[in-house]
Amino acid sequence: MTIDQTIARAFAPTGTLRASINLGNPILANKHAQTGEPFGVSVDLARAFAKHLGLALELVVFDAAGKSVQAVSEERADFGFFAIDPLRGETIAFTAPYVLIEGFYLVRDASPIRTNAEVDRADNRVAVGKGSAYDLFLTRELKAAQIVRAPTSPAVVRTFIDENLEVAAGVKQQLEADARAIPGLRLLDERFMVIRQAMGVPKSRGPAAAETLARFVEDMKASGFVADALARHGIDGASVAPPASSAN
Repeated sequence: MTIDQTIARAFAPTGTLRASINLGNPILANKHAQTGEPFGVSVDLARAFAKHLGLALELVVFDAAGKSVQAVSEERADFGFFAIDPLRGETIAFTAPYVLIEGFYLVRDASPIRTNAEVDRADNRVAVGKGSAYDLFLTRELKAAQIVRAPTSPAVVRTFIDENLEVAAGVKQQLEADARAIPGLRLLDERFMVIRQAMGVPKSRGPAAAETLARFVEDMKASGFVADALARHGIDGASVAPPASSAN
């Protein structure tokens, strides 16, 4: 498929396509232990999109979602990978989701908390990753519990332990891994949210750029690229989002 050069310039005014990569979500991106290079589903998609546009790619890597969002909002990166959220949507044009990820609560084995409904009480403090989808969602939804923000999502359980908090909130797979590594922790039995993980471009780049990115995501889902990437990177518990026409 030939890409209109005005679209390529809209995406990459510097001549190089800059992808904002968030290492704070281990389902989508990680850093190679030996080389330090980022890898994962979002990195695969970034490379495929650069190839689609016929542009050189630069990965702009961050350790937290909030920083990754800010980079795209401020046009220090040209596109990125984010959970859809109305606050972020003020500056970023989102595609439909390409992956669905579950958010869960984690507590200590001895905790009296057994259900999600019991979390939102005045005597509970909930650890979340600063600027993460969970932070944004729970800031709106929790009316009584106090939110305590860890610097990054992977630091949530350490903050929960170190500050002796009542609840930790985050990606199910990250919490499960932490619970296996740290005795005496358990997940609650039901998810509190489903994160719709999408790609996004600054709204200032115009509707044609947003439409191009949206079509790319649909093609990547329909072709099996996203499913293959999840399988290749050994990701369990995340599912390919349905087509845009049936995603909502």
